[in-house]
Amino acid sequence: MSDNFRSILFAMGTALICSLLLTAASSGLKPYQQENIDVDRKKNILKAIGLVEDSRSYTFDDIKSMYAANITCMQVDSQGQAMQKGDTTGGGLPVYLYTQNGTVAAYVLPINSRGLWGRIHGYLALESDGSTVSGFTVYQHSETPGLGGEIEKNWFQKNFKGKRILDQSGSFVSVGIAKPSVTVSMTAVEKANYVDGISGATLTGRFLSAGLKEILSEYEPVSIRFRSKRMLTVPQDRQTCEDEQ
Repeated sequence: MSDNFRSILFAMGTALICSLLLTAASSGLKPYQQENIDVDRKKNILKAIGLVEDSRSYTFDDIKSMYAANITCMQVDSQGQAMQKGDTTGGGLPVYLYTQNGTVAAYVLPINSRGLWGRIHGYLALESDGSTVSGFTVYQHSETPGLGGEIEKNWFQKNFKGKRILDQSGSFVSVGIAKPSVTVSMTAVEKANYVDGISGATLTGRFLSAGLKEILSEYEPVSIRFRSKRMLTVPQDRQTCEDEQ
């Protein structure tokens, strides 16, 4: 057997062994990776309603127990009504309810918006009045670091708190991102519905604004029910969310 042939066999054997090890490692680590993803999502939901802070560290158990004690997820239909347990019609929208002493204090909507380079995933929380934003978070995106990537930073996200999705007449307008800033480009009336934009990231702001408007519009029937005080308690026979089943 020639030296060249031995070298080829050795290389092929090494490649095969490495691929098998990588496959085994990937399969073995998958449950841990999924747990990391689930806990990070729960942490962002809690952050959106102000229960966790960036300046503090939390264990997985901390996040899981806080989530279980404060958050209830249900599916709603296109009319904003809670879907009944066992409903198999599909097409439901998930809503995360933050409850205090049996009363819904805020509700959280999942955000899945187009960005400049990919999808932007996060959560937007609204107070039980159905019109005031109580928090906003981003947990996954593909935006440019230092530019559009600033959407994941606390300085940007905290500006959403207190903004409104209705104008002065009570009509739905969503919440948007100003260019370049609320102070420079907005009137006093418009400021209630906009947050400061990110310098050099005009397109990210534009896409995220459009995505927020589309999602909030889809959930507007839910918000209307909160404004009319018809969704202040957790329905008992509700359809739970897929990630809690």
